[in-house]
Amino acid sequence: MLTTMSRPKVLVVMKLVPEIAIDLLRKRFDVEVCDFRPVTRAEIMKKVPGKFAIFCSAFNKIDEELIKTAGPSLKVVGTISVGYDHVDLTAMKKYGVRLGNTPHVLTEAVAETTVGLLIATTRRFFEANHALKTGGWKDVTSVVWLNWMCGRGIRNSVVGIVGCGNIGTSIARKLKTFSISQLLYTSRTEKPAVKALGGKLVTIDELVEQSDFIILSIALNEDTKFIINRERIAKMKSHAVLVNIGRGGLIDQDALIEALQENRIGGAGLDVMTPEPLPLDSPLMKMDNVVLLPHIGSASIETRTEMAILTAKNIIAVLDNTAMPNEVQY
Repeated sequence: MLTTMSRPKVLVVMKLVPEIAIDLLRKRFDVEVCDFRPVTRAEIMKKVPGKFAIFCSAFNKIDEELIKTAGPSLKVVGTISVGYDHVDLTAMKKYGVRLGNTPHVLTEAVAETTVGLLIATTRRFFEANHALKTGGWKDVTSVVWLNWMCGRGIRNSVVGIVGCGNIGTSIARKLKTFSISQLLYTSRTEKPAVKALGGKLVTIDELVEQSDFIILSIALNEDTKFIINRERIAKMKSHAVLVNIGRGGLIDQDALIEALQENRIGGAGLDVMTPEPLPLDSPLMKMDNVVLLPHIGSASIETRTEMAILTAKNIIAVLDNTAMPNEVQY
C-alpha cells in the first residue's frame, strides 16, 4: 500500500470541481487544487513539476512546454471536455502521456442548449427582452404590432446538422418533434439513427445551400477548421440562422461578422467563438441578430458532476494500469 509520502500527485487546474470527484482522487493521490481565478499559465507552470496527472478543462492549453515542465512523472491528462483541440497530441505521444476525455455524459445537456439557442435566435428572445427592459414595448402601437419582434418558426423548415455524432443525433431527434419539413446532415458515414428520423446525408455545400437552420456540432481539427468559410456563408439563404455549439474555429468569424452586418444571413446563435472570452468590443456584441452564450453547452449541475467524476476515473485507471473509461487514441 502506498504511503502518504510516496503517493502520486494530481494537479487540478480549476476551482469548484465537484467534491465527489476530488474525493475520488484524494483516496489515491495527493491532490493540489489551484485556488486562483482565473487560472493563469504561469501558475500552472509553477505547480505542475512532479505531478502524475493534470485535471484540466478545454480552457487550459496542454502543450509540449507544459508537458516537459511536468517532467517524466506525468502519465495522464484528464480533460473535463469532449473536445481536445487544446491538447498537443503529438507532444503527448512523444512523452508517453495518455489522455482521457468525457464524451457521452454531456450529450443531452448540449443538445438541450442547442435547441434553446436556436429558438432564442430565430424568435429574437434576447432582442425582445432588451426592448421590454428599456421601454421599447410601451412604444409599440397597433400600427407596428403585427410585425414587431417577429422571427421565423422552426415548423416546416429545413434543418441542417453539420456533424451527426452523439450530440448531433440527439439534436436531430429533438428538432424532429417540431414538425420540420426536411432534416439534412453531414457525416463520414450514413447514420442509421438519423436516417430513421428521415435524415438525408448530404455534402456540406448542399447543406448550407438548402438549410434554413444550420447547426454545427462537429469536432474541431485540421479538416474542419473554417468549415463555414466565406464561400459557404455566401451560399446560405438570406434568412438562414447559423448555430455553433462545437468550437469557435469551425467558423471564419470575420466572414460571419461581415455577412451579419450586411444582413446577408438571418442571424447567428453562438455558444462558442474566437477568442474566448470574446472581447467586449467585438462587433458580435453589438448585433441584434446575434445571440451569444459564454460556452455553457454542458452547464447543467448533473452533467458537470458526471463529467468531473469521469475525469477522475480516467486518471485513476492510469494509476491502476487498467483501461480508461474514455481514452483518446493517438
